Amino acid sequence: MARKTAFIVGNGSLERDLSGAIDNADFVMRFNEPNLADDRSGSRTDMLMLAASSKALHLRMADPAFLENAALKSAKILMLAYHPEVIRKYHPRPNIFQRLRGRRADWTTQAIELMGHAGKEIRIMPPQFYADGCAELGITASRMRKVFPSTGFLGICYALANFPASEWQINLCGFGWQGWKRHDWQNERVWVESKIASGLIGMAA
Repeated sequence: MARKTAFIVGNGSLERDLSGAIDNADFVMRFNEPNLADDRSGSRTDMLMLAASSKALHLRMADPAFLENAALKSAKILMLAYHPEVIRKYHPRPNIFQRLRGRRADWTTQAIELMGHAGKEIRIMPPQFYADGCAELGITASRMRKVFPSTGFLGICYALANFPASEWQINLCGFGWQGWKRHDWQNERVWVESKIASGLIGMAA
């Protein structure tokens, strides 16, 4: 029996047009604010993973056009990558001046309210999943307030945990391993390369 196909689509540029393969897959995951402008990554979105601790999410939610994002509109499930307990224990807190300007460390409640009214099923990754991700990357307890697994890395972990290789072909595309300085991009890339070498996932572009 042929395996099902899952695509995990990062927000980086693609070298070739994968829109047909992605839109015809059995499952597609994207992250935060997907860029669908060049049409190379299709539009199908089954799960959109969001970082509810980010300033960027706050700015997007304040934009009336946010709910019109094509990937967000088509997403069946919104997965919040960081549990409120994880944000409270490990993520940076805004200083007093940032708080006076409306900054928060955690936008989980606001995201749930907005997305719930948009008719989305909302899930939150459990704290232990985050701890296991840190362990996979070698992020020790003493570094967990300084280095944070990216939503992309946690999304790949989710797929590996829920889509057994005997039944699923997991493909990655659009991953550039760069961005926020508090993510350990080098170790995340090495970790992914080890999964590719072991045949658990494939790199489509």
